[in-house]
Amino acid sequence: MIEILENADDFIEIAEHSMKKEKWNVAVANYFRAIANVCDYLIYEKMSLLPKNHNERFDILKKQLNQIYTKVFDLFILYRESYNLKLTMEDALKVQKTCDELRRSAQNKS
Repeated sequence: MIEILENADDFIEIAEHSMKKEKWNVAVANYFRAIANVCDYLIYEKMSLLPKNHNERFDILKKQLNQIYTKVFDLFILYRESYNLKLTMEDALKVQKTCDELRRSAQNKS
């Protein structure tokens, strides 16, 4: 399922480009998409299944990978806010930091 991490890397690339252009909402959205991909990869590695949607992903994370759930759930709220609100550089840096940590964690498992 290395394809999941390749998809995450594509989202990270777009997010990094958006950071340089100070497009904070686009950066947050794409970093979170990468986070979702990495979470799916970690879930697959642990349970050999892929979540069908955000609800299923968070249910699995909460029960099976609670430490990751704790890091990611608040960021999901921020991701949803990127649809309607103007986000800041601080918001983008917060999501970027967690994305980088999770991606490194997944890299160590692949």
